[in-house]
Amino acid sequence: MLMQDKVVMVAGVGSGMGRHIALAAAREGADVVLAARTAAQLDEVAKEVGALGRRALTVPCDLTDPATAERLATAALEEFGRVDAMVYNALAMPPIEGFGTVPLEALSTAFDANVLAALRLTRQLIPALAENKGSVVMVGSMVQRFSEVSMGPYKLIKTALHVTAQNLAAEYGPLGVRFNTVVPGQIWGDTLRGYFGYLAQQRGDVTVEDIYNEVAAKINLRRLPEEDEVADAVLFLISDLARAVTGQALDVNGGEYHH
Repeated sequence: MLMQDKVVMVAGVGSGMGRHIALAAAREGADVVLAARTAAQLDEVAKEVGALGRRALTVPCDLTDPATAERLATAALEEFGRVDAMVYNALAMPPIEGFGTVPLEALSTAFDANVLAALRLTRQLIPALAENKGSVVMVGSMVQRFSEVSMGPYKLIKTALHVTAQNLAAEYGPLGVRFNTVVPGQIWGDTLRGYFGYLAQQRGDVTVEDIYNEVAAKINLRRLPEEDEVADAVLFLISDLARAVTGQALDVNGGEYHH
């Protein structure tokens, strides 16, 4: 098993990607630390982890709070005595607005809540990760790969996360710690299904399946990646299969675009 008896922290666990990442790690033999705002959601994922025969520590917290990083790292080490990998999947959505009009205060707040929050947590975990030659994966977005007027703040955050991972790879590579980014394309799950439903309703003469087929027709594999497939890519990057991979971005998009 790829992660047998290792400990994986997932920062940002909801019903979507965070859940799939945690369960993928547990299926491969890892115990998991689950961090997010909603305690009930964490408890549900913890039950699923337990059904797979692994342990889960739930830590309800606000990752934008500077005090959270130390508390989360301490809780993980007190419970398990080690942390082998951390996946940063948390997102405080920034304003969807162009750089020419977005309030700079809001942009600054979004940068702190996302990029600096990820860096704060990572810094707290460095000693434990170095002890076990561990790995960090930042979850990016296809928005990094193109420019769309209203998505500037979101692109800034996701690109900054990748740059952060690259520099950390250079800084802590000598200690054996690896840092990478996974860059999903459009992910077929509840959120996108709901959006396609909205588009179908607006057009009035098509179904969700029609919208899906229109989008998939432009993708090399003629289908959209699903959440568990992105989770598998994350699992690869934190596992020893990627032991010589650091400072990289792995695009998971079915061939929607090439980078």
